[in-house]
Amino acid sequence: MGVLGFSQNKIDLKAKFDIDNKEITISQNITYTNNTQDELKIVFLNDWSNSYSTKKTPLAARIADEYINDFHLAKNEERGYSVITSITQNGNKVRYERVKNQIDIVKVILNESLKPQDSYTLELNYKIKIPSDKFTNYGATPEGNLNLRYWYITPAEYNGKWRYYSNKNLDDLYIPKSDLNLEITYPIGYYITSDLDLINISEDPNNQTIKLIGNNRLNNRIYFNKEKKFNTIIIDSLSVVSNIDDKNVDDLNKAILTEKIITFINKNFGSYPHKKLMISEIDYAKDPVYGLNLLPDFIKPYPNNFEYELKLLKVMLHNYLENTLLINPREEQWLLDGIHILYMMNYVDEFYPNMKFLGSIADFWGIRSFHAADMKFNDKYVFAYMSMARTNRDQPLTMAKDSLLKFNKNIANKYKAGAGFKYLDDFINSHILENSIESFLTKNKLKPVTGADFESYLKSKTEKNIDWFFRDYLTTRKQIDFRIKEVIQTEDSITLTIKNKRDNNMPISLHTLNNDSIVSKIWIENIKDEKTLTVPKNGANKLVLNYDKIIPEFNLRDNWKSLKGFFFNNKPLQFRLFQDVEDPYYNQVFLMPIAEFNNIYDGVTLGVRAYNKTLLRKMFDYKISPKYSLKSKSLTGSASAFMTHYLQDSDLYSIQYGAGISYSSYAEDLFVRQIKPSITLRFRQDDDFRSNKRQFLRLRYLDIERDEDLTNTIIDSEPNYSVFNIRYVNSNDNLINFSKWYTDVQIAKTFSKVAFNYEYRRLFESNRQLNLRFFAGTFLNNKNEVTSDYFSFALDRPTDYLFDYNYLGRSEASGIFSQQYIDAEGGFKSQLETPYANQWMTTLNTSTTLWKYILAYGDIGLLKNKFDNPHFVYDSGIRINLVIDYFEIYLPIYSNLGWEIGQPNYDQKIRFKFTVDPESLLGLFRRRWY
Repeated sequence: MGVLGFSQNKIDLKAKFDIDNKEITISQNITYTNNTQDELKIVFLNDWSNSYSTKKTPLAARIADEYINDFHLAKNEERGYSVITSITQNGNKVRYERVKNQIDIVKVILNESLKPQDSYTLELNYKIKIPSDKFTNYGATPEGNLNLRYWYITPAEYNGKWRYYSNKNLDDLYIPKSDLNLEITYPIGYYITSDLDLINISEDPNNQTIKLIGNNRLNNRIYFNKEKKFNTIIIDSLSVVSNIDDKNVDDLNKAILTEKIITFINKNFGSYPHKKLMISEIDYAKDPVYGLNLLPDFIKPYPNNFEYELKLLKVMLHNYLENTLLINPREEQWLLDGIHILYMMNYVDEFYPNMKFLGSIADFWGIRSFHAADMKFNDKYVFAYMSMARTNRDQPLTMAKDSLLKFNKNIANKYKAGAGFKYLDDFINSHILENSIESFLTKNKLKPVTGADFESYLKSKTEKNIDWFFRDYLTTRKQIDFRIKEVIQTEDSITLTIKNKRDNNMPISLHTLNNDSIVSKIWIENIKDEKTLTVPKNGANKLVLNYDKIIPEFNLRDNWKSLKGFFFNNKPLQFRLFQDVEDPYYNQVFLMPIAEFNNIYDGVTLGVRAYNKTLLRKMFDYKISPKYSLKSKSLTGSASAFMTHYLQDSDLYSIQYGAGISYSSYAEDLFVRQIKPSITLRFRQDDDFRSNKRQFLRLRYLDIERDEDLTNTIIDSEPNYSVFNIRYVNSNDNLINFSKWYTDVQIAKTFSKVAFNYEYRRLFESNRQLNLRFFAGTFLNNKNEVTSDYFSFALDRPTDYLFDYNYLGRSEASGIFSQQYIDAEGGFKSQLETPYANQWMTTLNTSTTLWKYILAYGDIGLLKNKFDNPHFVYDSGIRINLVIDYFEIYLPIYSNLGWEIGQPNYDQKIRFKFTVDPESLLGLFRRRWY
């Protein structure tokens, strides 16, 4: 099977817009030419408007995967859909059906088979309900405007195999180019903006009709606005149509910057093949210049107009490439991304060679001493990719776009592709890569191409072996990491051994330096494990691998050797105030002043944290945090050291071991010292990083020493103890279906116990939420005093003898801090007369939605104490989810105590779940991006 030619496809469409009711009525002809050697009896159509129709479409699942509930909680009329009323071929009805589990794809059984080089014409009639724009930025806005993309039905691509994909809010519809002829009728009072060519426009008393055409087009964007939102700047014969936020840039500068960027693009890629290049604020919002998009308006670290210029460049480059480089965007986005980011970098290198990542902030007193102040603007690309590589979350560039983590799809993989092209360019030399990209784009403009086509073309332009780029760099997660192992020098030569610490065949650059001046640079290839070579000395006194940091290398800290002697190879200690980026030439220690509130007994604690963790994750982390507690008027603090090993190509992806020690208050004028060595094994699905299925196994030993409470010797009879703890956790944290269970084993001198906990949460299509939690725990032996419940199972408030929970007042028996609720063990909210079990306990906690974030809860359970019969317990009430899992309120109503709501001191029965831990709050961000 193969492609014979590229006969043109056609789409003729008449659409009538009822904007008030958010409806479109469409009659459409699709002419599709079979450019392969295969005879087709079935064809497929893309109907992405129908991807909004239910809460179970691939689009709905994708949005829910990223923990965004807008789509699931939306009203039916907000989501939109399409209804096909007829499909005919040459006037005769054809059979069609929606593909199972992909209802935005239509399967059509042709009345007559489509032979090679023949065309079919299908006539379609259908209606579209336009969705709200809050899901994907495209659709109907609250102001009554329309932003449309992928709004009409298109033919799917066939190139020996059908290439159809459901909409997943990735802006990657893959269709053959077509000649478009659109006749659009819409109400008077709207401005329409499109990148198609305007033929004519006519009016009647209520409507306007506009005719638009375009040759060799993909799916186009159309905007309907009540006010004129877009401006046009004409550069030579090209009209740049834009509504990019200009940050108060005047019209003259907008024209100058637009011309500057068009000149840059034309010089590198050739002229744009269409009359209009349209760029919108939506395009930028979906793919911003990360970093710039986070800055508040009052911070101006960059030169005047630089932000606007970079925004224009980002969107214009992307839209130019998207409309001319006809790749499969779901499967081979790396090619477009690599070219896009490479030329973003080249533009800054050409016009702003000295631009710092921090801009003018880098020169501020107190900031310029940071290593981050030395970072060039383009260093951010490797930095962002490395943030994923250093946490074992990076994914291959050739992986399908819908399989990527959100951070990889939006940022890291784009940047890795661009940095990879920069690496390849430096390796090949002589601008071969840029010249090849320019000629490849010119030769294949508006022609379907693949990554393999580009590979073959580039290899024909260089004699160097670049298989490593297309095999190791693109298709695997293999990271780049070299070190200089041994050095022997003579008067005029240097013999060194370079070790490749990773299983790949990528090259590395070697620089010889005299102080900070480069003496020579060579590329070393084919280092399977180790390679020994001899280079001329030429007065060099230092050897450095990857000195210019063009290679996106995993670890730069072992890349150099001084020829001055042993002393000069020891990295000096460097102290920095506040966290910084990594400086590979120093052993950095960061000092962070801290002011915390961890519990009511210590109150506000002031101190300093000394640690080695940079903005990029290190495998070995330590921190030491001495503090002074203002309320307890004592020295407290903690220290820890942990080593992490990341494993690739394995479900077991992380092994971490180390120990922590801490000293703090656990009650008024009482302190606890904890030592906790541990080892943790973490698991995930190696073939599906987007899956939220996670497991971990943690083994730890806890040595606890507490000041004895002399006022309560009966309850607190064992102030010092040690516990060996094993816990296995299995979780699948999703918006629609959440499940998590764990098994916990504890062995101590005076007891041993085992517990099982299961949680389930389901968000139904009716927007009703059901929460279930089951807990069962039993002592295998318990030698503690019957009168002491310190190690017992707790019904409503665990004693937390392992000090795992963030209690603000763990020893409080009254007051607001005694009402803090921890979702553990029994999980009850009411404080009943039998709150502990020293033999066994089993409970079931449930809650379900009453209205929006207000739920009804109910708990039942059995608990057994020694020398006592089992007790049946229950409670019920109202649960208010302000921020689910982070800030919740529980209002008891009825329990074993009776009608609690009518009892005295009811305000003391209300329970609160809240956290002030920044790490916990970061979970809200992480579950959306990672």
